Amino acid sequence: MKFLQWSVLPLLSILASFLVLYMKTSSKPSNSDCSLLPHDHYWIYSKLIVTPEGIINGAVEVKGGSIVSVVKQEYQLGKVKEGHVLDYGEAVLMPGLIDVHSHLDEPGRAEWEGFFSGTKAAAAGGLTTLIDMPLNSAPSTVSEETLKLKVDAAQEKLYVDVGFWGGLVPDNAFNKSSLEGLLRAGVLGLKSFMCPSGINDFPMTNSSHIKEALHILAKYKRPILIHAEIELDSVSPVEPNDGIDDVRSYSTYLKTRPPSMEEAAIRELVNLVQDTTVGGSAEGAHLHIVHLSDARASLDLIKGARTSGASITVETCPHYLAFSSEQIPDGDTRFKCAPPIRDAENKQILWEALMEGHIDMLSSDHSPSVPELKLLDKGDFLKAWGGISSLQFVLPVTWSYGRQYGVTLNQLSSWWSERPAKLAGQGLKGAIVSGNHADLVVWEPETEFELDENHSIYHKHPNITAYMGTKLSGKVLATFVRGNLVYSKGKHAPAACGVPILAK
Repeated sequence: MKFLQWSVLPLLSILASFLVLYMKTSSKPSNSDCSLLPHDHYWIYSKLIVTPEGIINGAVEVKGGSIVSVVKQEYQLGKVKEGHVLDYGEAVLMPGLIDVHSHLDEPGRAEWEGFFSGTKAAAAGGLTTLIDMPLNSAPSTVSEETLKLKVDAAQEKLYVDVGFWGGLVPDNAFNKSSLEGLLRAGVLGLKSFMCPSGINDFPMTNSSHIKEALHILAKYKRPILIHAEIELDSVSPVEPNDGIDDVRSYSTYLKTRPPSMEEAAIRELVNLVQDTTVGGSAEGAHLHIVHLSDARASLDLIKGARTSGASITVETCPHYLAFSSEQIPDGDTRFKCAPPIRDAENKQILWEALMEGHIDMLSSDHSPSVPELKLLDKGDFLKAWGGISSLQFVLPVTWSYGRQYGVTLNQLSSWWSERPAKLAGQGLKGAIVSGNHADLVVWEPETEFELDENHSIYHKHPNITAYMGTKLSGKVLATFVRGNLVYSKGKHAPAACGVPILAK
């Protein structure tokens, strides 16, 4: 009897610990600070629900953080006998946006951006999942140990779910056990740069490194994401010369990163990606090109690779679709990014490629920094940090600039939810279907607003965005993450209860 008492007490202690852990990580919204809605079971009604089958007038039933049914019919609210009803009328109900390319910079550089501020901005913008890039935090996420630092730093700071890419760098590229350890620890895939990244502990890789990684990734069926620019001998460093090349002129910066740098990198990648075809030595691996800005030769190379059966996708970003180089004011380094924003004709071709399906998805490439690194006081495009803050605005920006091209709600959902979910291996996200996570955004496409100092912006440094001063259409009313109403009409839930996403 004494033995039984002795053995049961530790068991009860363990069970109690699991109960505490469950209470901290559960996404169940009932009577919880995680949600502005104190209901575990409820219905969301809208006349414009974006589903894989098209737009329907009906309702989505949510219970325990998941979608349990989608009613496709003229809906009578009085027929609901169980649960609470949220009636959004003419507002759009869409899958929450998934951003596969964001820099949250924590640990180590939380003064640039952090999990708390970044995910709060995401929730206000209708994003329900972010995949964090492995660099700009300190240290970079290139090992099991540094991934643990990242996950630990995220605890109790997430308003939305956050997954993590791992970094491919020369130090781990030929170390199979190191890369496999990083993948087993839960990164959703790998990311590498083919040019200097600007971060000391994240050096550039070459084709040999990427080829080695593709063969390891084939086993895990996860992607590698590539920043596709190569430094060319034909591109000489630009030095100001008697005022001809003014560091405050955006055209000076453009000369340092011509389209040929993207084209050269993608030409190398197209050769490598042939191994991912059916029967190839890296079959099962997938190559994804991030933030494409060159819509001409680079895009043609990608089209050709896909025709041959290679497993390759490509994204671009809202800033390449919203702005053109001709309109960037002298000294306004808020517009600096890499690859750079190119001319108006290039922007037009990017839109056409996106509308025709040659570009698969969109991402923010939210890459913030502290004000002093953007050199706003000096306006030096050659020395300023390259990165555009945009996380909170990607939905209204895509919609506002895309309307003239005939963008549909289903296309928005495909670019920002369905295809990003597939790339990141998130089969329970990205679509309004029974069984999926109740990750949802409600927004008003016709509502206009001015993005100025009076607008509530939750980025760490709200004024450092190229979109400041623009008029946008598409106001986010509500954001649900795993059934939790985390944002509603300008108010966030009392507690941040998003979860870290780790691959199994």
